[in-house]
Amino acid sequence: MGTTSARRLGELVGDLGGERPPRYAALAGRVRRLVAEGRVPLGSRLPAERELAAALGLSRATVTAAYARLREDGWAVARQGSGTFAALPAGPDRGGWVPAPADGDVLDLAHAAPLGSPLVPVAFERALAELPRHLPGHGYHPAGLPDLRARIAERYTARGLPTTAEEVLVTAGSLHAVSIAFQLLLRRGSRLLVEQPTYPNALQAGLAAGARVVPAGLAPEDPAAGLAAAEEALAAVRPPVAYLMPDFQNPTGVLRGVAERERLAAALRRAGTTAVVDETLVDLGLDATPPPPLAAFGPGHVSVGTLSKSAWGGLRIGWLRADAALVRRLTAVAVRTTLSQPVLEQLAACAVLDELDVSLVGHRRVLRERRDVLVDELRRRLPAWSVPLPAGGLVLWCRLPSARSRALVAAAEPLGLRLAAGPLFGTGHALDDRLRLPWSQPPDVLRRAVELLVAADAAVGGGAPVAGPEEFRALPAGV
Repeated sequence: MGTTSARRLGELVGDLGGERPPRYAALAGRVRRLVAEGRVPLGSRLPAERELAAALGLSRATVTAAYARLREDGWAVARQGSGTFAALPAGPDRGGWVPAPADGDVLDLAHAAPLGSPLVPVAFERALAELPRHLPGHGYHPAGLPDLRARIAERYTARGLPTTAEEVLVTAGSLHAVSIAFQLLLRRGSRLLVEQPTYPNALQAGLAAGARVVPAGLAPEDPAAGLAAAEEALAAVRPPVAYLMPDFQNPTGVLRGVAERERLAAALRRAGTTAVVDETLVDLGLDATPPPPLAAFGPGHVSVGTLSKSAWGGLRIGWLRADAALVRRLTAVAVRTTLSQPVLEQLAACAVLDELDVSLVGHRRVLRERRDVLVDELRRRLPAWSVPLPAGGLVLWCRLPSARSRALVAAAEPLGLRLAAGPLFGTGHALDDRLRLPWSQPPDVLRRAVELLVAADAAVGGGAPVAGPEEFRALPAGV
């Protein structure tokens, strides 16, 4: 995998001056996050301790202690005579690109995770009341609780894609669903078409399945060009699988209309490609209502959904929708690792779905207000940035005046603002002129985050902060 140079790692780590002591723990934490986000490739050799110490202006003892912490926690391994290499800890819950534990001193704008809906506690009360009825049985439902599968099918039918319960598989969220589909449909070395940029965890799921990723460029400024790029890639490569997000695409916010879906479905049919269609954000139309699912325009595709963005990520209920024969094959893959989803959570999901459409009215109103606050603040405070106004979803995909996304991330972290650099959403080192910003936080948090972002932008050469708080006007040069 090569070596991450001391100079490069120093740039990624950034200034540690604002971190809490001990300094070695702060350095280990920065490197750990870089590995988890993929900015330091797995298996790459970390720079020698003396070289990194010189690059960061730290003592060698500090770097030695940081490397020791990384090895203890499983984020690095030492090989006799070869050096220290980036790694992931053992265990199923480590290494994914997920929100870090809550830290009152850090604002997390790296992840788009809304707070839980008031529906959730009420839904669990109803689920507990229903649970005794299920206790006489064994509790295993490999494809999902029949009542939940029926409700999900009804929602697809209402959206214009006639569906039966037998065409639904309940999963532990949308990423679990995507992973199951990739495991079945891809073979090691198969090509997987993805939009560029795309959702990082889905990209990693494709790579984990052994896929050779083929990116098709997608830009919110010119959605037609992105559609043409996808058509050209499908015709040239004819990949067996494509991962697509036509409903408020993450991170660009692009929404495909009916004519575009017809063109895309036709291109998929000509190429013999099965689409895994991620509909995670389909319920979050703020200024527009999505057309029928892409699978309504061409048979054989796999639709993926979840309650994570419309109700709560902690519920961990998602699903796959495909023809009944394919669902049976997907279920066989799912049970290799998970015999069944928890009954209580599925009962709660039933209760959530029963009230979801009413709840979404208020949820969308809140998100619309937060989106507008974030857009207005960014346009006012950072006028050199290009800030779009997407019609739905949860994130902005901002264009920066120069390629400084990574530098912004490094400068913002010591100020207490966590960001995700643009290249995280791509397949290579491109997109450093982009920054994804979610509006899932309350307005006061978003305004505070923009203040910190203005300070970080000034620190990396973006100009002096305008109309910022006194504490930012007093920041020393180079912070």
